[in-house]
Amino acid sequence: MKNILVVKLSAIGDVIHALPVAYAIKETYPDAHLTWVVEPPAYDLLTMNPYIDEIILFEKKKFKSIGGFLKNYGPLKRKIQQRHYDAVLDLQGLFKSAAIARLGQAPVKLGMCNMREFSDKISKPVIGPNANGHIVERYLDVARAIGCRVDKVVFPLEVPEREAELTQRIFSQAGANMANPYVVFAIGANWPNKRWPVESFAGLSDWLYEQRLIPVIVGGGVVDEQRAAEICAKTEIPPINLVGRTNFKQLTYILQNAQLVIGGDTGPVHLSAGVGTKTIMLMGPTDANRNGPYGQLANAIEVDRTCKYCWKRACPKKLDCLANIQVNQVEEKIKELLTI
Repeated sequence: MKNILVVKLSAIGDVIHALPVAYAIKETYPDAHLTWVVEPPAYDLLTMNPYIDEIILFEKKKFKSIGGFLKNYGPLKRKIQQRHYDAVLDLQGLFKSAAIARLGQAPVKLGMCNMREFSDKISKPVIGPNANGHIVERYLDVARAIGCRVDKVVFPLEVPEREAELTQRIFSQAGANMANPYVVFAIGANWPNKRWPVESFAGLSDWLYEQRLIPVIVGGGVVDEQRAAEICAKTEIPPINLVGRTNFKQLTYILQNAQLVIGGDTGPVHLSAGVGTKTIMLMGPTDANRNGPYGQLANAIEVDRTCKYCWKRACPKKLDCLANIQVNQVEEKIKELLTI
């Protein structure tokens, strides 16, 4: 295999889950040229991956109007068709990724076991031994189908030295020293029912300070900013609030150096597990078997509800899904992981 095209566009958590495919490809085919098509939000993640040779940016919003499509389709097609590929791997399995995979000229086009939106008409779904297992292994089954051996699962991410230094400065400006032990709260998630209540984070924050651990909030966007403000208002001593203050490279460095990371089924929490940090994932609408913290499934705390694993973005019963996970449950798991 000399040229391989991977199509994995979004979301952040899913792109993180697919990163081991790059390592598996280069482990087996070290001289192969690996091209990856991605959307802008996950671009920074891929720039930290030393096994990806070329990143092609797919800016979906530019294709939404007829004029935009006509203007941008040609350049994207030419960019993809600069090379003839030995294999195209569609790890997204949706209409938009199938349209991109179709542009790649290759004798072999493969996709995931659960492809949708007619994407299986372009790429052949791989029904591997992990078809009902963790999403990371489902992606790796596609790599195995082109002959990749998977001796170990590696999430290859290298933070540039300058970004590491900037992160330490950001920490200092926020009033903390990265050399002191800290625990990260990833407070956001795209799905409302994947977010633990602000009252619970606030209670856990106060308890962590009592254990001489500094709680640090990370996230981005207006919703996370509002939630962070509420958490800070409800605590005796406010946690360190870094919401909206870091890029992905800086966030990765923060996660790598944390004692522990806590949050829902969301990108930063998956990133934490990927870089090998102890990770507690609070889960309700999605299940740990498929989406839990990879390599640390015992650290998933699933909500005690009969309707869990509904895979719905918002609760049809209007329940605050994760509210059933008590602060003391998380405290007990922390004691177990950090021996405090």
